[in-house]
Amino acid sequence: MTPESFSFLAGLVKTRSGIVLTADKGYMLETRLGPMLRREGLTGLDALALRLRSPREEALAAEVVEALTTNESSFFRDGKPFEHLRKLLPALAAARPAGQPIRIWSAACSSGQEAYSVAMVAAELGPALGGRRVEILGTDLSREMVERARDGVFTQFEVQRGLPVQMLVKHFRQEGQRWQVAPELRAMTRWQVFNLLDDARGLGRFDAIFCRNVLIYFDSPTKSRVLAMLSRMLARDGVVYLGGAETVLGLTDRLVPAPGERGVYEPARAAAHAG
Repeated sequence: MTPESFSFLAGLVKTRSGIVLTADKGYMLETRLGPMLRREGLTGLDALALRLRSPREEALAAEVVEALTTNESSFFRDGKPFEHLRKLLPALAAARPAGQPIRIWSAACSSGQEAYSVAMVAAELGPALGGRRVEILGTDLSREMVERARDGVFTQFEVQRGLPVQMLVKHFRQEGQRWQVAPELRAMTRWQVFNLLDDARGLGRFDAIFCRNVLIYFDSPTKSRVLAMLSRMLARDGVVYLGGAETVLGLTDRLVPAPGERGVYEPARAAAHAG
């Protein structure tokens, strides 16, 4: 692959998803796009880059970006955010007007494990939420991942990653070699394809937002843009959960670390009052 082809493909991916591909990621392009090259009868990445320069190849361009999106997920990944959420939800429920649901957004939801983990936390709290409804929105750039999440069917390997056995038995139904999420959890969730670089206002306001291990793929201006968007979507007493290697420091003044917590951020007072 020529430097020109790599630069073109990297530019395409960054423009469409915000993900930055550095020069050492050539191997990843070869691995992830290999099946597509064979299917399309293309001799290599140079031929792909040439073809994608045509405005008629919109569908193929979208498929390239989807193939290069990292879809790594597991149930109750990193643990701590879910422990925090378990303490937060009853307080949010007590602070909301009667009939108002608690809304939680799993941004970059991949195949749905994070959102279903949130649903299990809410279901386990039960009476502590005073009967208040919890609505969970899972979004991802990848249509394939969103469809998988909506199906709510996981392999034995996937349910063994982070999911306690008692929760598996309680909240899933075994179907042969696979496990189906129980209807009561699926009823809490809805799913849609969404790009974090797009206008998010139509999604509404959220009490908690999980956007973990996403910013690490962005450059600083894109990180700032996404964090500003998240802060606008957040209730005044809500929180944003970021990955352990991510921070808001030097990127936005609208979110600040929650005292004594790692990876938990809340609206800065001035930003909250500004709306």
